Amino acid sequence: MKVVEVHVLQNVAPANLNRDDTGSPKSAMFGGFRRARVSSQSQKRAVREAFPGHLPVDNLAVRTKKLLSKLVEKLAAHGKAEEDAKVAAKAVLEGVGLGIKNDSTEYLLFIGNEEVDRIADLILEYWDELQELGRQSSSEEGKAKKKAAKAKVPDALKKALESVFDGGRAIDLALFGRMLADRPEWNVDAAAQVAHAISTHKVDREFDFYTAVDDLSPKDETGAGMMGDVEFYSATLYRYANVNLEKLAENLQGDRELVLRGLRAFLQSFVDTLPSGKQNTFAAHNPPDFVVVTVREGGPRNLANAFAKPVWRGREGLVASSVAALDEYMGKINRAYGGTKSSAHFLNLSTAKPSRAGREHPSLTDLLDAVMKDVEELVEVT
Repeated sequence: MKVVEVHVLQNVAPANLNRDDTGSPKSAMFGGFRRARVSSQSQKRAVREAFPGHLPVDNLAVRTKKLLSKLVEKLAAHGKAEEDAKVAAKAVLEGVGLGIKNDSTEYLLFIGNEEVDRIADLILEYWDELQELGRQSSSEEGKAKKKAAKAKVPDALKKALESVFDGGRAIDLALFGRMLADRPEWNVDAAAQVAHAISTHKVDREFDFYTAVDDLSPKDETGAGMMGDVEFYSATLYRYANVNLEKLAENLQGDRELVLRGLRAFLQSFVDTLPSGKQNTFAAHNPPDFVVVTVREGGPRNLANAFAKPVWRGREGLVASSVAALDEYMGKINRAYGGTKSSAHFLNLSTAKPSRAGREHPSLTDLLDAVMKDVEELVEVT
């Protein structure tokens, strides 16, 4: 396995970046102590939202229940009447087993923009047949309705549609994968794995009690217009992700340029972004203090156990102590398990002096340039 891993230590000021159903910042028990936690799902969402700044829209995907509306919009751009477009698009989606209710698919569908374009092209090609099919009424319900809808689609169109769902060379879909219970043959195994971020130390949640003033209240009327509280914590987070280069190449249909471009966009976006929860209240936009990227052959290595024993702030503070703990643990793991054709590069803003994290770089741009050079030498994709 050829893998690229990114380890990030990031000190975050008071924040509530990722909250649970009660509004509390997420947490987890680790090493016997309560830790701050930021879910992998929320980090992946932040990365995906940053991708348009690095990648063309044609090589991205959308996660939506509104595929029908998206197709209607594209067909309308070709001069088709909205009602006719809706009839044809619905016939196609139901014809491939995607149930439509209230103009939405039954579940969120992660689909490449290129895949959407190809479906729209097929609808235009089979326009007359789909108009006829779409206006045929059916008394079936549930699975029987889906089966009947699939049976009505012409074989040639059905065969063409089956070949559409190949991931569409969408980089975010190739990285994060797709799972469809109804159509497992359209599944895409993710090339990237993202861990839940945890604090390197124990945390206790705190509360901010607030009041809001009614600007139009008479001067003799005292008291707040409203009041409440919001939970938060401050933490030094350990964030980790890896990318299986061979799987990424497979998902992107062997497009070498796209693999390299997608990998760099992922690394840049992962380092640059955090979830946006409550940022209007806390504005905790704190860049990472320490970034390590490794390139090698072998299995992935999450280094969270460097913090199984919570870091104590000591004289140097939490950030430097966390960097020292990660550096020491990385050295132990490398000595114990080795690595084939491995390289490591790091960016360090802390006062710690890591000696086992590879080659130091003065900026993230320099670090990524060096990483991509190593990746190009390691990866042979056609």
